[in-house]
Amino acid sequence: MASGVDFDEGSETKGDMWVLDQKLDQPMDEEAGRLKNMYREKKFSSLLLLRLAFQSLGVVYGDLGTSPLYVFYNTFPHGIDDTEDIIGALSLIIYSLTLIPLLKYVFIVCRANDNGQGGTFALYSLLCRHAKVRTIPNQHRTDEELTTYSRNTVHERSFAAKTKACLEANTFRKTALLILVLVGTCMVIGDGILTPAISVLSASGGIKVDHPKMSNDVVVLVAVFILVGLFSMQHYGTDKVGWLFAPVVLLWFLIIGGIGIYNIYNYDSSVLKAFSPLYIYRYLKRRGKKGWTSLGGIMLSITGTEALFADLAHFPVSAVQIAFTVVVFPCLLLAYSGQAAYLVQNQEHVIDAFYRSIPERIYWPVFIIATLAAIVASQATISATFSIIKQAHALGCFPRVKVVHTSKKFLGQIYIPDMNWILMVLCIAVTAGFRNQSQIGNAYGTAVVIVMLVTTLLMTLIMLLVWHCHWILVLLFTFFSLVVECTYLSAVLCKVDQGGWVPLVIAAAFLLIMYVWHYGTLKRYEFEMHSKVSLAWILGLGPSLGLVRVPGIGLVYTELASGVPHIFSHFITNLPAIHSVVVFVCVKYLPVYTVPEDERFLVKRIGPKNFHMFRCVARYGYKDLHKKDDDFENKLFNNLFTFVRLESMMEGCSDSDEYSLYGQQTQLSRDFLMKDNGETSTSNLDLTISSVDSIIPVRSPMHVNTTHMSSGQESGQTDGDELEFMRNCRDAGVVHILGNTVVMARRESRIYKKIAIDYIYAFLRKICRENSVIFNVPHESLLNVGQVFFV
Repeated sequence: MASGVDFDEGSETKGDMWVLDQKLDQPMDEEAGRLKNMYREKKFSSLLLLRLAFQSLGVVYGDLGTSPLYVFYNTFPHGIDDTEDIIGALSLIIYSLTLIPLLKYVFIVCRANDNGQGGTFALYSLLCRHAKVRTIPNQHRTDEELTTYSRNTVHERSFAAKTKACLEANTFRKTALLILVLVGTCMVIGDGILTPAISVLSASGGIKVDHPKMSNDVVVLVAVFILVGLFSMQHYGTDKVGWLFAPVVLLWFLIIGGIGIYNIYNYDSSVLKAFSPLYIYRYLKRRGKKGWTSLGGIMLSITGTEALFADLAHFPVSAVQIAFTVVVFPCLLLAYSGQAAYLVQNQEHVIDAFYRSIPERIYWPVFIIATLAAIVASQATISATFSIIKQAHALGCFPRVKVVHTSKKFLGQIYIPDMNWILMVLCIAVTAGFRNQSQIGNAYGTAVVIVMLVTTLLMTLIMLLVWHCHWILVLLFTFFSLVVECTYLSAVLCKVDQGGWVPLVIAAAFLLIMYVWHYGTLKRYEFEMHSKVSLAWILGLGPSLGLVRVPGIGLVYTELASGVPHIFSHFITNLPAIHSVVVFVCVKYLPVYTVPEDERFLVKRIGPKNFHMFRCVARYGYKDLHKKDDDFENKLFNNLFTFVRLESMMEGCSDSDEYSLYGQQTQLSRDFLMKDNGETSTSNLDLTISSVDSIIPVRSPMHVNTTHMSSGQESGQTDGDELEFMRNCRDAGVVHILGNTVVMARRESRIYKKIAIDYIYAFLRKICRENSVIFNVPHESLLNVGQVFFV
């Protein structure tokens, strides 16, 4: 989409963007409404909805479904004292599954998705659109006109408006909100390490049940072998083997549900009285401190719930709700009730209750399915970790890493090689270091409950600012969620010295990396904002100062969406020559999940026409997989040339009547689209034109002598010749000018700031991918401009 939007600060012209419809026979209002509704959740037929619900089992519920492998062992790691304890623990499991996954997540939190995207970053993006809470202020008013940038207005005197003003008024609160999101993100990364460890190790433990004399080292070795194979196959992507996920997980749920029914009937059906919450009170009163600390094991029954929300991307909420209520929830209740019935008569088998409760005839088939289900659960968590890291990079909170697109059909399926091997090493270290499910379970529970707490706090703001719920409803949701989750948190924190420290250390390391990187990115952006050069200084440069124009097009990459970056003035001061055509390219991410292709580019002219200087802003959502390649460059130039053509047609329009100009503009554009036989066609072009003051060329004098143009062409071409001139410049060569800004702490800075900037941030800059690699710039056309600034 070519656009003439004025990006310079202070220009608040009303009506500065019009969208010309692609289908010329439809009214513009009708077409705009169609685009606005394009990204809302579609209505599916019943048959298709059931199919999607079936497919969601393999992606969304693998982690939650493997919890029966290790819950009772982690609840009673030192054995069972009384039969009534089993009933009380089962009652806690039943109501934990009902309150957290069913009521809170499936029916409330999943509704807070960002056009189908889930996770902490999706919640944060919703908040960023409804309140100015982003710490990097690169937003522009035109961003809010995207079809995917939906937001609601609030009354000035409402509680939501007061909350919004409270968040926006203080930089500290914005930073605190970002840190809260980063903490949740780091804990999800911890899940990506701990889920494969505990799931695969628990599944591998079934070997020892059939061979009691086997050493535990063999079980650990088998688990490590499976983990190495799992992480080694990540580069193939889940699309290659994803067709197996749903059948495996469905079969797993049916098996554990069937075994549960068999055990209830065969051992003790009286365990069903655990559906009475009275047994929770009796359990906690009888066991005292032991009962309270055992909540850390009970909480493992709801692990995977946070992955349920994070993996929401490819399925409608209704399909996820159907899968949980029809298959997952009843099968889990039957599985836990069956294990409890078995333990009533076999209390000594609590260590491996799941495998001991399997009928002997189907033991090995169930073992194979359990191992496959553990692999599926691990795969889903690892994929979610990759997506989380990609989102963190989009927000400027993670160093630049290589992102591989593993599927042409599913844009959300990505692979990050560097993080994959880091996760594998940490996962193997946890598995081989702890060697048992109990300590890994303590670590796992700590990570999960912190993610749930972060989600609760973010949901409180979502309900206020986005949903505009009454404050009493918000208070009830927050109160009951915090009561349950803080109770679990207090229990898992008591086991910090028994493995619970692992996710805290992992999260602290990643949080340090993310925050330091974000701080350096923010300071670099602030430096660019404060040191940008006025356009008058650029226009004042001419032959008297030795400035010459050389053939070709110069693409100057900058983080600024307005103004002339300091890197450009630094470049021409040291080398007084610029290309015949200069384009300032800004690639930025918005707090939306995606930016449609036809709304991705904004183009504007800078200065008089005969100076041939433009700005192009490429906008992406946090789920978009931006990869700078020839396709990106071609789209950039197509939008640039389209802008020049439309600008030339608007040359003679009067700027005195905005309404009449709009009608002339629409008619001219229609005529242009009908007559043009070149690259542009009505089937694939969506054009956006700015207000009059952005379109009408500046008639200021130009102090550059046209005889000094190295291209041999005059800069004062007619409107029809400018496009040909620019094409000739492109044929002459395109040079990519990138800035290499070094950030350093001032001498008078405090020691912690020097460590963060001069060592940690410098180290991250050194090991992360260069801008030239990210943009896929060929070395022969790359020009790096270095500069240093102190913070």
